[in-house]
Amino acid sequence: MHVSDLRPPRGAKKSAKRVGRGMGSGHGKTSTRGMKGQKARGSVRPGFEGGQTPLYRRLRKQRGKGKSARNLGIFRQTYSEINVGRLNECFDPGAEVTPELVKERRIVRNLRDGLRVLGEGEVTKALTVRAHHFTAAARSKLEAAGGSVEEI
Repeated sequence: MHVSDLRPPRGAKKSAKRVGRGMGSGHGKTSTRGMKGQKARGSVRPGFEGGQTPLYRRLRKQRGKGKSARNLGIFRQTYSEINVGRLNECFDPGAEVTPELVKERRIVRNLRDGLRVLGEGEVTKALTVRAHHFTAAARSKLEAAGGSVEEI
C-alpha cells in the first residue's frame, strides 16, 4: 500500500452545488435564492435586523473589569459544591479532607475553581477540612463536631 493508493471512504466526499448552470441542473434561473427580495439580490451583513436598531447598539457598552464585567461572568468563579453530610458519610473520624482527596474518591467530578463546603446535613465525626470556601452553617457544624476548618 502506498500514499497514492489512499482514498476517502465511499460517500465521504460530496461535490459542490453548482448554481446558475441552466434549468437542466435543477439550480438554474434564480440559483436557489427564491424570488425577489433582499436575500435574492445581495448579501445581508451579519447582525442586520431589517433597519431596526440592532442588538449590539441597543445594549450598553461593557468595558473593563469592573462590576459590569463581573456580572457578565467573565471573572466569575464557579466552585464544586459538597455538603457536610456527604463528608460525614464518606470519611472516617479524624480524617483530613482536601479537594484533591475528594476528587480522587470521585465525590465530585471536577474541582473547577475550587471546593465549596455547604451546611446541608449532620456532622458527627471530627474532620479536618481544607477547602476554598465554607458557608457559615458548614463552618459552625464542622467545628461543633470537634473538627477544624482551613480555607485554602
